[in-house]
Amino acid sequence: MKRLLAGAVALAVASTAATAWAQSYDRRVQIVNATSETMMYFYASTVDAPTWEEDILGDSVLPAGNSVVMNIDDGSGYCRYDFRAVFADGTEAIQAGVNVCEVATFTFHE
Repeated sequence: MKRLLAGAVALAVASTAATAWAQSYDRRVQIVNATSETMMYFYASTVDAPTWEEDILGDSVLPAGNSVVMNIDDGSGYCRYDFRAVFADGTEAIQAGVNVCEVATFTFHE
């Protein structure tokens, strides 16, 4: 019984440490618009999300050739997000599985 309890305690401690470690990452990413179109909307949703989250740009836009630093941290502890950008000409660019815990800059190209 003592071994089982010790194993359960060790598992709980390891799980808590792993969660704290994942939550300590900096999830700020510089989003670069290297296209010739203004980015009208930008979405970042965890890879497990069934739908896109809210537009992170809000009332702003990201003109062609410009960049902005965005905090992708939604409090979930996730590191992998799917990115979606919608441009003024109606085109969309989607990149799945971006690791925002490791990537400091993400560039949208033509």
